[in-house]
Amino acid sequence: MTTTNLPTVQDLTTNVKTFFNNTFNKTVSFPASQIDITVAFFVKRGFDQTSANSIAIVLLNQARAERVDVFKLLDTFKSLTDIQLSQVVAQVVNASRDKTSLLGYRTATVDNTFEARNILI
Repeated sequence: MTTTNLPTVQDLTTNVKTFFNNTFNKTVSFPASQIDITVAFFVKRGFDQTSANSIAIVLLNQARAERVDVFKLLDTFKSLTDIQLSQVVAQVVNASRDKTSLLGYRTATVDNTFEARNILI
Protein backbone atom coordinates (compact mmCIF):
# COMPACT_ATOMS: atom_id res chain seq x y z
CA MET A 1 0.00 0.00 0.00
CA THR A 2 1.37 3.41 -0.96
CA THR A 3 1.12 6.59 1.05
CA THR A 4 -0.06 9.77 -0.63
CA ASN A 5 -0.68 13.39 0.30
CA LEU A 6 -3.87 13.57 -1.76
CA PRO A 7 -7.17 13.83 0.13
CA THR A 8 -9.30 10.73 0.32
CA VAL A 9 -12.12 10.50 -2.18
CA GLN A 10 -15.56 10.14 -0.65
CA ASP A 11 -18.27 8.21 -2.47
CA LEU A 12 -20.94 10.87 -3.07
CA THR A 13 -23.43 8.52 -4.73
CA THR A 14 -24.42 6.95 -1.43
CA ASN A 15 -25.07 10.37 0.12
CA VAL A 16 -27.29 11.39 -2.79
CA LYS A 17 -29.23 8.14 -2.67
CA THR A 18 -29.73 8.45 1.05
CA PHE A 19 -30.83 12.07 0.71
CA PHE A 20 -33.43 11.29 -1.95
CA ASN A 21 -34.58 8.15 -0.19
CA ASN A 22 -35.17 10.09 3.01
CA THR A 23 -36.93 12.93 1.20
CA PHE A 24 -39.50 10.91 -0.67
CA ASN A 25 -40.50 8.49 2.09
CA LYS A 26 -43.54 10.53 3.09
CA THR A 27 -46.72 8.59 2.39
CA VAL A 28 -50.14 10.11 1.99
CA SER A 29 -53.43 8.30 1.71
CA PHE A 30 -56.75 9.40 0.30
CA PRO A 31 -59.99 7.52 -0.37
CA ALA A 32 -59.92 5.86 -3.79
CA SER A 33 -63.11 7.64 -4.84
CA GLN A 34 -61.51 11.06 -4.32
CA ILE A 35 -58.43 10.12 -6.32
CA ASP A 36 -60.40 8.51 -9.16
CA ILE A 37 -62.84 11.41 -9.52
CA THR A 38 -60.11 14.05 -9.36
CA VAL A 39 -57.96 12.26 -11.94
CA ALA A 40 -60.96 11.69 -14.20
CA PHE A 41 -61.88 15.37 -14.00
CA PHE A 42 -58.49 16.48 -15.28
CA VAL A 43 -58.30 13.76 -17.95
CA LYS A 44 -61.73 14.83 -19.19
CA ARG A 45 -60.48 18.42 -19.41
CA GLY A 46 -57.60 17.39 -21.71
CA PHE A 47 -54.71 16.70 -19.34
CA ASP A 48 -52.37 13.71 -19.82
CA GLN A 49 -52.89 10.75 -17.51
CA THR A 50 -49.54 11.39 -15.82
CA SER A 51 -50.25 15.10 -15.43
CA ALA A 52 -53.74 14.39 -14.12
CA ASN A 53 -52.31 12.01 -11.51
CA SER A 54 -49.74 14.55 -10.35
CA ILE A 55 -52.19 17.43 -10.26
CA ALA A 56 -54.76 15.30 -8.43
CA ILE A 57 -52.32 14.44 -5.65
CA VAL A 58 -51.20 18.05 -5.28
CA LEU A 59 -54.82 19.24 -5.27
CA LEU A 60 -55.86 16.61 -2.72
CA ASN A 61 -52.94 17.55 -0.47
CA GLN A 62 -53.79 21.24 -0.74
CA ALA A 63 -57.48 20.60 -0.08
CA ARG A 64 -56.60 18.57 2.99
CA ALA A 65 -54.23 21.26 4.24
CA GLU A 66 -56.90 23.97 3.82
CA ARG A 67 -59.72 21.70 5.07
CA VAL A 68 -61.77 22.07 1.90
CA ASP A 69 -63.89 19.30 0.42
CA VAL A 70 -62.26 18.29 -2.85
CA PHE A 71 -65.65 17.62 -4.50
CA LYS A 72 -66.77 21.21 -3.83
CA LEU A 73 -63.46 22.38 -5.24
CA LEU A 74 -63.97 20.38 -8.44
CA ASP A 75 -67.50 21.78 -8.74
CA THR A 76 -66.07 25.30 -8.78
CA PHE A 77 -63.51 24.21 -11.39
CA LYS A 78 -66.31 23.09 -13.73
CA SER A 79 -67.30 26.68 -14.43
CA LEU A 80 -63.77 27.66 -15.52
CA THR A 81 -62.57 27.78 -19.10
CA ASP A 82 -59.56 25.68 -20.10
CA ILE A 83 -57.23 28.68 -19.89
CA GLN A 84 -58.55 29.70 -16.48
CA LEU A 85 -58.23 26.11 -15.26
CA SER A 86 -54.60 25.98 -16.43
CA GLN A 87 -53.86 29.20 -14.56
CA VAL A 88 -55.48 27.91 -11.36
CA VAL A 89 -53.62 24.60 -11.65
CA ALA A 90 -50.31 26.46 -12.11
CA GLN A 91 -51.00 28.52 -8.98
CA VAL A 92 -51.94 25.45 -6.91
CA VAL A 93 -48.89 23.51 -8.10
CA ASN A 94 -46.63 26.50 -7.43
CA ALA A 95 -48.00 26.74 -3.89
CA SER A 96 -46.76 23.22 -3.20
CA ARG A 97 -43.35 23.58 -4.88
CA ASP A 98 -40.11 25.07 -3.62
CA LYS A 99 -39.76 28.77 -4.35
CA THR A 100 -36.69 28.06 -6.48
CA SER A 101 -38.76 26.10 -9.00
CA LEU A 102 -41.98 27.66 -10.23
CA LEU A 103 -44.27 27.06 -13.17
CA GLY A 104 -45.54 29.98 -15.15
CA TYR A 105 -47.31 31.14 -18.19
CA ARG A 106 -46.74 34.06 -20.45
CA THR A 107 -49.27 36.32 -22.06
CA ALA A 108 -48.28 37.79 -25.38
CA THR A 109 -48.24 41.55 -25.42
CA VAL A 110 -48.96 43.33 -28.66
CA ASP A 111 -47.19 46.63 -29.11
CA ASN A 112 -48.48 49.22 -31.51
CA THR A 113 -45.27 50.08 -33.34
CA PHE A 114 -46.83 53.20 -34.83
CA GLU A 115 -47.34 54.70 -31.37
CA ALA A 116 -44.17 53.22 -29.91
CA ARG A 117 -41.79 55.50 -31.78
CA ASN A 118 -41.33 59.23 -31.87
CA ILE A 119 -41.13 60.93 -35.22
CA LEU A 120 -39.58 64.37 -35.50
CA ILE A 121 -40.53 66.55 -38.46
